[in-house]
Amino acid sequence: MLLMDSQLKKGLIEYCVLASLVEYDSYGYQIVKEIHSHIEITESTLYPILKRLETNKQVATYSKIHNGRLRKYYHLTDLGIASIQNFLREWQDVEAIHQFIRRSVEE
Repeated sequence: MLLMDSQLKKGLIEYCVLASLVEYDSYGYQIVKEIHSHIEITESTLYPILKRLETNKQVATYSKIHNGRLRKYYHLTDLGIASIQNFLREWQDVEAIHQFIRRSVEE
């Protein structure tokens, strides 16, 4: 598992959550299981992020009964997809800076 600066990690978790919803809708516990192998996250960290993403219209929610219990599902919206695409474009700039820093250290 990747260990990193807490501020960098905090910024990346949101995009990991969005990316976990690209292929199919999911619920909190499943999202944690899916992204945990890439970045450490707990349900107590996840739910405020999901609430913020919902407030920002990047995810939408609906409820469905599963095994007799009501479960809240999260669905990636068009705005959420656009947010991921924007992040990926910006990440190219980060990679360029990474290469500059790496060359500086290796010289």
